Parts: sequence; C-alpha cells; structure tokens
Amino acid sequence: MTLRVAVQMDPIEKINIASDTTFLLMMAAQDRGHELWVYEPQHLTLEDGRVSARGRKVTLRPVKGNHVTAGDYQKLDLLDDIDVVLMRQDPPFDIAYITATYFLETIHPKTLVVNNPTSVRDAPEKLLATRFEGLQPPTIVSSDFEALNEFFERHGDCILKPLHGAAGNGIIKLKAGDRNLDSLVELFGNISREPVILQKFIPAVSAGDKRIILIDGEIAGGINRVPAEGGIRSNLRVGGRAEPLVLTDRDREICERLKPVLKEKELMFVGIDVIGDYLTEINVTSPTGAVQLKAFEGIDVGVTLWERIEAKRAS
Repeated sequence: MTLRVAVQMDPIEKINIASDTTFLLMMAAQDRGHELWVYEPQHLTLEDGRVSARGRKVTLRPVKGNHVTAGDYQKLDLLDDIDVVLMRQDPPFDIAYITATYFLETIHPKTLVVNNPTSVRDAPEKLLATRFEGLQPPTIVSSDFEALNEFFERHGDCILKPLHGAAGNGIIKLKAGDRNLDSLVELFGNISREPVILQKFIPAVSAGDKRIILIDGEIAGGINRVPAEGGIRSNLRVGGRAEPLVLTDRDREICERLKPVLKEKELMFVGIDVIGDYLTEINVTSPTGAVQLKAFEGIDVGVTLWERIEAKRAS
C-alpha cells in the first residue's frame, strides 16, 4: 500500500534532524514507500467548502545540512489528492492553530488526519490531564487572584505556568510564602487573557520528567529528561538531558487509565509527561522524544505509527 501523505509542519529546511520527531516519522513513512508532501499552516485554504494546501513534494535523507529535496509548490486538494495528513506544527496553541483544526476536520476521516483535529482542539494538553482524577498533583486553573492565593497558601511550593505554553516556556517556581504571585498572574494577564495553571511542586522533578510515547493508546516507550543542575525545567530545548527510562508500575497504571480515552478520541500519537508518580501533561500537538527513544532502546515509533495508520486506511 502506497499512501499519499501531507505533513502540516513548520519550515522543513529549518529543522534539526538529529532531534526532530517529525523528521523521524517522515523518514519512516518514506522507507515504507509512501509519498510525502509538506505544507505550512498558513498555506491552508478553505474555498467553497473545500480545503486545499499549497505544498511541495519532498524526498528526505538523513544527512545534516542536506536532509531534504523539495519540488515546486502545487495546490493539493486535501480530500482528493491526499490519503493522510500528519498534523505536526509546533504550538503556540492559539486561534491560528485552532482554525487549522476547523479546516482539517472537514476532511477527516475520509482523509485520515493524525491526530484527529477535533480531538486536538477539544483536548488542550494541560487541560486534558485534569480529567483523570487521582493522576495529577494538586492543580488549579484560574485567573482569579483570590482562588490562586488560597490554593498557594494551602499547598506551599508551587509551579506557575501558562495554560497553553509549550517547551518549558514561562514556567516559574514559587516558594511557599512568595509574595510575587499576584504580580506574576497580572503579568501573564497582560500577555494573554487565558487562565494560568498553579500546581503543587513535585520535588521528584530533580530526578527527571518522564516522556512516555503512546501510539493508538499503547505504550511505545519512553525517555527521562533530567533538568540542568539547579534547574526545574527538564525540556530538552532549555537544557534538559535525555537518558534511558525504565517504566514503573505507576507509569503503566497511568497509561492504562489514559488508553480508552486516547483511542476513543483518535489521538494516535501522544506524549505524556510524568513526574514521580504524577501525570502533568498529555501532549497531542507535536510531541517529541522519539529520536532519543530510538537512540537508547532501538525503538522506532515511526514504524509502529505507520503500521497503525496503514491498518486504518485498509479497513
């Protein structure tokens, strides 16, 4: 089976192939004989109820600095010309991102969109995690100063972060009694009208923030991301260090709780974050960590993902 695959992503020429999960997924598709096109979200068009994208056919190679050959731009009818759309552009999860999901849900499932765009829109990554009672540390989502301060007084050391932030941006640790909470919430409010998240600090973050990759609800593998000395942010982009991960019984319990929901919502490629015994995020937009997992364990999640996609297209 040869599939025509369009990848909605940030500029392909600028990616770092040594660590980029999207590139790994695309290479796996190419190795299986599938045809690849790329387009950027701003090149989507909705006209008379039909969604198209101005994209380029690409050939990839694992050569740093010479990893892609791209053809000329062409108009792709995403319903008739394409079998699968891989939605992989990075956040911010803003109105432009949400609008792209509205466009893509008009073609799904005739053209299979991974992940289901309706579910991506309806399951913001930090909010989705709050639906699973007992898995998260104490967490509040609000813009209300009184509610946030009352939570802070009860729980002591906390992490403050933007609701729709990504890659460790804007994460602040507040020690018990810190008097800057109101000012920080005000500062966030000047940037965005969205609520903020205040979450009880988990000291276990010093041992790492686990990224576990789930494909169609099943565990594919995971890595541990360890913060730099003295830091609290473990994201690789901000200086975190990746290392192999041995899953615990609690990790597997968390994944089992998530599995039926992820399958129901057609969230086929997901990366969850676990600190200690607690789930902190369910990443559904463009989760990373696949390259490091392949380096540590030899597990190519791209192969597993495309096996699942091929099975869905064949059914």
